[in-house]
This record gives sequence, structure tokens and C-alpha cells, in this order.
Amino acid sequence: MSGTFGGRSGRQGRLSQWLLGRRSREAAATDGDGRAALLLAAAEAGLPLAPAAYPAPGYGCSCDRVGCPTPARHPVSFAWQTQSTTDRAQIERWARHQPQANFITATGMTHDVLDVPLEAGRQALERLLANGVEVGPVAESDDGRMLFFTLTRGTPEDEDEWWPCELDCHPETMDEHPGLRWHCRGSYVLVPPARLPGDDGRSVHWVRGPEHPLPDPLTLLESLTDACARHVGTESDQAGAAWPVRR
Repeated sequence: MSGTFGGRSGRQGRLSQWLLGRRSREAAATDGDGRAALLLAAAEAGLPLAPAAYPAPGYGCSCDRVGCPTPARHPVSFAWQTQSTTDRAQIERWARHQPQANFITATGMTHDVLDVPLEAGRQALERLLANGVEVGPVAESDDGRMLFFTLTRGTPEDEDEWWPCELDCHPETMDEHPGLRWHCRGSYVLVPPARLPGDDGRSVHWVRGPEHPLPDPLTLLESLTDACARHVGTESDQAGAAWPVRR
């Protein structure tokens, strides 16, 4: 397959059509029982969930914080780490009593999330699938990110081998991991179906659902970092073309 995701011919075109069809089916299922079913499927796959804020009119947030920096993208409780659960009855109660709420999944318990720029993620996903790699669940966020769900690194016996999510979000050498965020212990991401702020229907939705087994993160890492590096390089080239140096 070529390096451009979503082409018009061959296997690449069929993949794009499949992704669009899956997204349409998910969008149709986000009301009522369909929303609860998607959340329960995530929980049954081992992703612990907790309620999150949801969009208010315009680009606002349902929380009462003035100027919320992450509208509709954060948990509603400060105790989200201990509150997160895969318990079916609890998730059904939350979904029933909070019909507008988004949900987050807490990472570092059973799973991690490799979070990359959307175009880089699409390129990496195409390459991984073409090479027969077991990718696992993947979600797209319409704010420009792609989320690869993996097994967690856990907590090694040697704590020097473990790092918190804050360091993963800001790698020491950005040249090696441009734009890559590794959500592990102490972090969370929105889990589909989730609505994002704005009037254009943006969302977080599954590209590959939670029925796919979680892979080891290291099997994806090289492809993701390579795609991120190419993505950053392309952006730099485009910026240079748009702003020529005056001599």
C-alpha cells in the first residue's frame, strides 16, 4: 500500500470505506442503549471507566470552572482513579443517570494508550495492518489525535525502570518521540463514544473496537515514533515553503 492513508484504490480504498462505515455505525449507536452498549463493551475488554464532563453550548464545558482548559475532556470527580471501574451495574447506572456525560478510561491499571497526531497515526496504522501486526483497539479524536490502546507496562519491581505519565507527555528528547504521548499510570483518555466541544459534531470514536486484544506497546512503538518523526518533518517542510527565507 502507498504511504497515503485513505486512497481511492485497492486495499487502501477498501480500508478507508470500512473505517467510514464503522464510524457511521458507531455514530448511530451513541444514543440511548447504543451508547451504554459501547461503554459496556469497553469495560468488558478491561478498560476501567469513570464519568467525565461533556460539551456545553459553543466551546464550553459542563463543569462550573470558569475558562476550563480542557472542556469536556476531564473526569467529573477528583477521585477518578479510585472511582474507575469495569463493573457492569455501576457503568449502567452512570450511563442512565448521566445521559450526556462523556467517560474517561484510567490508564496504567490494565492498559496504556499511545497517543499520536492523527495523520501520523493513520499512516502507522496502515503500515502495521499491512505488515500483519496485531494492533488492538484504536480510537480517533476529531481534535487531531489517534489513540492506540495497549497492555500496560505495569509497575516493574525496579522502580527506576518505571516513569510517570507526565514524563511520557514531555519526552526529554522530542526529536526521538515528536508528538507522542504515552498515557500510563496517573493518566486517562476519553473513551468512545465521546463528544467534543463545538457545533460541528466532533467526537472520539473507535476505528478498531475494544473487541481486539490489547497488544504489547513495544510492538507498536517503533512504527508510531517513525510516523511521528515523518509527520513533524513534513510540517517543518511545509512551514519552510510557506515562509521562505529572505536573502
